[in-house]
Parts: sequence; structure tokens; C-alpha cells
Amino acid sequence: MSAFPPVYILRHGETEWNASGRLQGRFDSPLTATGRVQAETQNRILRTQDIQRFAAISSPQGRAFKTAKIALAGQISPITTDPALSEIGLGAWAGRERGAVMAESGARDGFALYELAPDGEGFDALHARCLRFLKNLKQPSVLITHGITSRMLRLILTDSPIGALREIDGGQGVVFFLFDGEQKRLT
Repeated sequence: MSAFPPVYILRHGETEWNASGRLQGRFDSPLTATGRVQAETQNRILRTQDIQRFAAISSPQGRAFKTAKIALAGQISPITTDPALSEIGLGAWAGRERGAVMAESGARDGFALYELAPDGEGFDALHARCLRFLKNLKQPSVLITHGITSRMLRLILTDSPIGALREIDGGQGVVFFLFDGEQKRLT
């Protein structure tokens, strides 16, 4: 028997800040037209699944909740929110241009920014937050979250180490199904 119920995990659609290369973290930015299309794609994918008995839980951040409303339209209601699904905190770097922060920090890649951010949350704290959330999850659920948080949830659900964060598949407009330690990307 699995330690966790089955879950579908969605990342929010593209935002204006994603498109312009700004770091969001706990800040927010509206979905672009592309982001809305990505959420509609997630809606079509989820319509092929039997999610009638699933709960819908979204990050309270606007970009995730707006994606949830589009992706789950006509399928699951209500959509609740939980701050445990918020994006990893970027501290002083939230809202800044990614390229400039990369140059200033000497980070080897975008993932390193999340560990180096002054007053940021860091991967260990995010892992602890996501693990607490999953341990309290009592029913099959559709989770709508963010890029790094999505990856961390999926690492935990596949029993992978934090070091595998860079290798785990991501993407907007995608739906992942996880159960019994297995991840399946739905298209």
C-alpha cells in the first residue's frame, strides 16, 4: 500500500515574469496568453482522467490559482488553497531579473539561485514543507503549484533525493500523475 494517495500535479501556466526572465518566488505576475492556453491544455488532459473523487488544492498565489480555475473548469469544485503549495521563497532576489542575479551571484545554474538567495527558503526547508503537506494529504488530489515546488513534491513521491531536483522533468501545460512511487507524464 502506498504511503500517499494518488495525485495529479500541475505547474501554473507561463506568466509575464516567466516570459521576461524575472524571478517570482512569492511575488506574483499575471498569466500570459500562452499561460492560459497551457492551462486549457491541462484541462483537456485532465478530462481524459477519472478525477471525480479527487480534491483540488492550489497554491494561494494568483498565477497558480488562476491556472487551477482554468485547468479544473467543469471538473472539480471547490478549489481550496494551501500555502504549503506556494513557490520556494527567493528572499531578496524575488522580483529581480534572472540574468542579472545569475551574473552577480556566480550561480552555476538557475537551480543554484534557490540555495544562494539571501533570506531565501532553500531546498531543505522546501523539502520539509512539502513532506509535511504530503503526510497530511488524506485523499486523492489534483495539486496546482509552481516549478520548484512541483519538482520537490514529485521527488518526495518518487522517493528520490533532493540532489535529483535538476534532473526531474518539469514544464508548463503538463500534468504529472503520481502513485505508488511512480511518476507518469500525461500529454
